[in-house]
Parts: sequence; C-alpha cells; structure tokens
Amino acid sequence: MSDELEVGAAEAELIKARRAKLDALRSSGHDPFLHTKFERTHTAAALRAAHGELEAGKHSGASAALAGRLGPLRRMGKKSVFSDLADESGRVQIYLNAESLGAQFELTDQLDRGDIVGVKGEPFATKTGELTIAVKQLTVLAKSLRPLPEKWHGLTDQEARYRRRYVDLIVNRLSLDTMLARSRIVAAARRFLDERGYVEVETPALLSLAGGANARPFVTHSHALDIPLQLRIATELNLKRCIVGGIEKVYELGRIFRNEGIDRTHNPEFTMLELYEAYTDMEGMAHLSEDLIRHLADVAGIKGQTTFRGETINFAKPFARVAYLDAAAQHGLPREELLDEARARAAATRLKVEVARTDSHAHVIDKLFERVVEPHLIDPTFVTDTPVILSPLAKRSPRDPELVERFELFIAHSEMVNAFSELNDPDDQRKRFLAQAADRAKGDPEAPEPDWDYVQALEYGMPPTGGLGLGMDRLIMVLTGQESIRDVLLFPLQRPE
Repeated sequence: MSDELEVGAAEAELIKARRAKLDALRSSGHDPFLHTKFERTHTAAALRAAHGELEAGKHSGASAALAGRLGPLRRMGKKSVFSDLADESGRVQIYLNAESLGAQFELTDQLDRGDIVGVKGEPFATKTGELTIAVKQLTVLAKSLRPLPEKWHGLTDQEARYRRRYVDLIVNRLSLDTMLARSRIVAAARRFLDERGYVEVETPALLSLAGGANARPFVTHSHALDIPLQLRIATELNLKRCIVGGIEKVYELGRIFRNEGIDRTHNPEFTMLELYEAYTDMEGMAHLSEDLIRHLADVAGIKGQTTFRGETINFAKPFARVAYLDAAAQHGLPREELLDEARARAAATRLKVEVARTDSHAHVIDKLFERVVEPHLIDPTFVTDTPVILSPLAKRSPRDPELVERFELFIAHSEMVNAFSELNDPDDQRKRFLAQAADRAKGDPEAPEPDWDYVQALEYGMPPTGGLGLGMDRLIMVLTGQESIRDVLLFPLQRPE
C-alpha cells in the first residue's frame, strides 16, 4: 500500500509540474487549447514516402507541415532538441534549434513527452541517414497534463491496458496497429460482400425474444412499453425473415450480446458477420467462406501462412474437410456413443468433461467434441454432417435423417464459421422448437424460447437458402497474431474500478 501511495504522490508531482508549464504557456500567449485546427501537408508515412530516400546529410529543399504527439525530448546542449513526432501513420524525428525557431525556441522549456504539437519545416536526412524535420515553426496544440507510463506491458499491466485503452494506443504501437488492422479487415469483409451483390441491413438489438442460437441473453426492461426485452444473441431469424420477404442476398455485420463467460476467446459483446443467400446451400456457403477468409488474410498481409500461438496456420491450400461423427470416432467417440444420451453422459464422466445434470444432450455432445476433436483442428478445416440434435435451424441431410447439412469451420482449434443449408420446412421447424422448449423446461438456460412468429414467416414460404455466421473477433485474433479476444477489442468489458 505504501508503494501505491508513493507512486500516486510521484504522479501528482508530475501533474503539478505539467500544469505549471500550461500556465506558463498561457501567460506567454500560447494557450494550446485555443487552437481549433492545424493544416497538415503530410502524415509521417507520407513524408517517408516522399523523402525517405534522401542521402545522409542531404536537405530536401521542400517544406512540410505535420502534427502529432511528442516522444521524449532529447536536449543537445542549450540550443538544440531532438524528439519524435507520432501520428496514426507512424513516427518521424524532429529537430528544434534556437537559430531556426528564434523566440519560439523558448516554448521547448514548456514541452513534455505526450504533448500534441504542429510543426512546419524542411525534411532532411541526418548524418546517420534518419529522416528528420528541421522545425522552423512550432505550435503547441494540446498539453498532456498526465505523464505517459514509461512501460505499459506485461501481465501486471493487462487490466490497466484494457481499462485505459487510449493510453495503450499511445504508448504501444502494436496495439494501435492491431486496431487499425481490425478496421481494415472489417471494411474489407463488407466490400467483399457488397461487390458480390449482398445487401447489408440493420436488425434490432432489442428484442422481445432473442433467438437464433443456444445462449443466455441479457435481459432488460422497456419503461415506455412496460415489457421485458432481451439483447440479441444472433441476427439469424430476422435476416431469414428478409429472405422470406424477397431480399435474396442479405447480411449484417454487427454486435451480438451473450450473457456468458469471459475468457481468451469469449467476450459478452462481440462482432458477428451473418449472411444468407437464397437458392444456394451449405456447399455454396463453404466456397464463399473459403474465398472470404483467404481474401481477409491477404488484407491482413498474410501470404499463404502465418504462425499463431506457436503453430503454423496454412491458408493457401484448399481447406480440409472431415465429417463430425467420423472425426469423433477417429478420436475414440463412436457414433452410437455420442447419439445415445446415457452413453454420451457416461463418456463425459469417463473423460472428466464437466457437464451439469440439467445440461441438454446436445450440450454434452458439444462439450465432448470440444475436448476430444478440437485440439487436432489447426489448419482451416470444415467439420461437416453435424448431428441434427445440435442444429435446430439446419436442413436434414437427404442421406441420413440424424444429420443435417451444416459445417463448422475451425482454425487454430477455434470455431470461426457456422453454416447451414437452412431449414425452410415450417412443420419440421415447429418440432425442433418444441424440443428446444423441452430442454429449457428441464433447466437448460441456453436453450432459447421458441420464436413462433418465425415459424409463421416460414409458412409464407422461404426458398432453399444457405447461411453462415462468422465470428470476426476470433478470426482477427488469428490474422493479427493476438492471444486474447480482448487484444482485438478496443474497449472490452471490464469490472468497474
């Protein structure tokens, strides 16, 4: 506790000193917070593109104006200061000299690491060849009143990094690059689908009944309507209502909310891409998934393969395929053992897989598969021919009524895509909803309540349809090499301080 107090007192002294510098700036007529804009001619990256080939010791003869956040100030005697200027695109060195700046050089006495400044001057290369701006005009645009941490990494700082992500982005270039890469990947997914004729729609996040997945919803209340509401756990049922209504290629890329656990691959709020296409099936979704994921890997700069958690992931070769029950049998769980509830529960006991008495048969199968098969799924692999008990919204296989036309795409042991030949028989859908309701009555909190209006929508007729859901956060983890889902979310859910 005494160490914490010492750190707090030391920081308080630094803040006091910075506020004194702010007062000095204001007294000299340089209030940084009065500036409303600064005209830039270059970003750091654009400056490097334009003048990065300058020979050591050469001046460009050009002029450039940049703005960004100062790094540590390195004083060379009383009349020269070097620092770095960082913006979204990168960093560039700046050189502040009393001869060039004249009276403005006095402003350097009031500057600290983290301050935001605008500079105008001439790009040149130092004797060591580093691109630098010889500053001729300096404008202080914002004073950083809190000192930035010298180090902002390691296990002890993880919670602080997530809680104050803005500081993490300032001092950890990798964090900023990851978030920028995330935005590029999400934008590329939208472009990919838009160019193929898919229509993006927006469906409600607040629902009277959250369906489309086995998950526990967040529950809230509408004061205006005086009714309970749930946050959506999937966009599936409303998107398929769009298919019924005549939007033949539809998608939504947005936030999903599930009131479940938090670990390195789960966050209660996450981003899902769901899409549906009329007149196609699971096979059409498999081809689309493979093309989309390869494209997003290219956007992320992955040329063929990458390393994730110490394992090589190959995106170049055709994605592998294995049937669900065949994969389980290869690892010691034969079909008859999985599909019989009593034997499946006995297998869970034997393998020390934790399941509750109230968990559904489907939940037990899912946990067994997770324990026995998923550790072997490294390269992108389609797991096909899923048992019908696991898939209340998928069409039965014409080859085997106990299976459905569904695949899950696994990469690096995690499910990335879930896709179906969508069930469009309203009578079959009604039966499966009743089975889910029975599981819920037995105590399974993840079994959703039946959405009878969706059955009514199917009774108007839905064409044969293929659909998929892609967990964007998990895929971005692999594409950016991040260990935890919280490292690819700008503001992951945290306990209050």
